[in-house]
Amino acid sequence: MENKGQMTGKTALVTGASSGIGLAVARRFAADGATVYLAGRRTAELEAAAAEAGPAAVAVQCDVARADDLDRLFGTIERDGRRLDVVVANAGIGEYVRLEDATEDHFARTFDVNVKGSLLTVQKSLPLLAPGASVILLSSTNAGQGGEGLGVYAASKAAIRSLARTWASELAPRGVRVNVMTPGPIATPGIDGLAAGVGQGTEQFHAALASQLPMGRMGRPEEAAALAAFLASEQSSFSTGAEFFVDGGLAQV
Repeated sequence: MENKGQMTGKTALVTGASSGIGLAVARRFAADGATVYLAGRRTAELEAAAAEAGPAAVAVQCDVARADDLDRLFGTIERDGRRLDVVVANAGIGEYVRLEDATEDHFARTFDVNVKGSLLTVQKSLPLLAPGASVILLSSTNAGQGGEGLGVYAASKAAIRSLARTWASELAPRGVRVNVMTPGPIATPGIDGLAAGVGQGTEQFHAALASQLPMGRMGRPEEAAALAAFLASEQSSFSTGAEFFVDGGLAQV
């Protein structure tokens, strides 16, 4: 159930916010009353996403794998006189590459964005985190599965789950909570990109994924955003270091 206004007066940052889950989270936070900073690499798409999220949304071009970009992002938030109540480290990439085809560039590209990018995002947010802030990291059901062609991606998402435990412990004295949101197959441009990697059309790929789910359908970005809204709010005030699944039962049943 939506709780309009539950984030009134709060400030949130969402990385990877140009499309998909990131955009849906930014839209939900803005609808719930927050000022939302959207970060992403592609300026035109990012500005369009901010316009879609509404007047309380601010677009800041940023590649989370680049420390200088993140310094500029957090400098912008600080100059605006804001503290951060919520940080959603959503930016991530995934490519279908089997073991025999994996390269150093593939490994570095994936871990630079998914792992280093998440680490730097949270690390550089620390001076701006308000007491009681919520940090939300994005993992994937692939982290606990052995889907072929997704070994490096899955390992990077497993690393996110591990980091969340440590950061929850380290930041607890500040009253900052750190939790993991783990989506299953959600209908996003990222999922559609994987379809090309396995040589399938989008509809065929979606149908194949949906057939694996107890609920029998793909998830919607708005359903992931609803979980993010819960983790961002006081409704989850006694949850930290935990993993929350929004996967249609894929990893549960």
